Amino acid sequence: MNSIKNLLSVYDFTKDEIYDILLRSFILKSEGAGGGNGCLKGKKIGLIFEKSSTRTRVSFEVGIVELGGHPIFMSSRDLQLGRGEPVKDTARVLKRYIDGAIVRTFEQERVETFARYFEKPTVNGLTDLYHPSQILTDIYTAYEAKNGSKNNTKKDIGDIVEGLKIVYIGDANNMANSWVNLQAMLGFELVLAMPDGFDIYETVASRSRERGGKFNILHDKISAAEDADVITTDVFISMGQDEEKEKIDKLRPFIVDESVIKSAKKDVVFLHCLPVHRNEEVAEDVFERFSPFVFEEAENRLHVQKAIIETVFRN
Repeated sequence: MNSIKNLLSVYDFTKDEIYDILLRSFILKSEGAGGGNGCLKGKKIGLIFEKSSTRTRVSFEVGIVELGGHPIFMSSRDLQLGRGEPVKDTARVLKRYIDGAIVRTFEQERVETFARYFEKPTVNGLTDLYHPSQILTDIYTAYEAKNGSKNNTKKDIGDIVEGLKIVYIGDANNMANSWVNLQAMLGFELVLAMPDGFDIYETVASRSRERGGKFNILHDKISAAEDADVITTDVFISMGQDEEKEKIDKLRPFIVDESVIKSAKKDVVFLHCLPVHRNEEVAEDVFERFSPFVFEEAENRLHVQKAIIETVFRN
């Protein structure tokens, strides 16, 4: 019996598997909609979403179809989860109907519980703690933007990625956590810029240290951005959180504006996982100038997630 492959965080993949996914993403993107190995032919994949979504939902649904599968979307409003049914009960029912699942939910524990009782391949489509499919897309987009030679081998990818300085500016949220995770796996330079008093969860930091991860937290966005290859941010208030004026006021000085861009390398790339709040976490003129990269990043969700699907569901 084959062991079950999940993607609940990037730690579920090896470094080699991550580079395989990035290389496969390039191939799938070049092949277009007809590409892929048809690994989902005849398979039914559930999308269990307790949070709303544009990019995650559509890119996974399209990717499943392009790989020959049948997506079945289920929001919490459609399921008994919305009326308090335990996650483990929902998982034990759904495993009798579908072949795999993509779960977008709140606490990381919910997707881990689902995967444990579902006993079939499960992909984390976002939790409050991690967003693995997005972070793999972001590093692929960074590689793509910096790949001037147009060579595409695992070694090429590794040489470029591991030489990057990536700067994340903003809240200590699931994207910041995911950058910390990925840095521990791939070894690029990572600097987080956030207000004094903001910090990465100790569990996230300790898991990074266990894998040899290194990252710096600075409270000055200009010095953090110095010589950056990639600057990235996210909304100040994450999905499902209450609007906190005090929190936004503390984060407001950390807007990615022209002063941040000028501190970085001349060929810096700005990324944002979307949706964007213009003139809150990023100045509108900066966002629009780098929007070709941002919307390429959005498209790349499809290609990277197809590569993830092939890896997770190939058994």
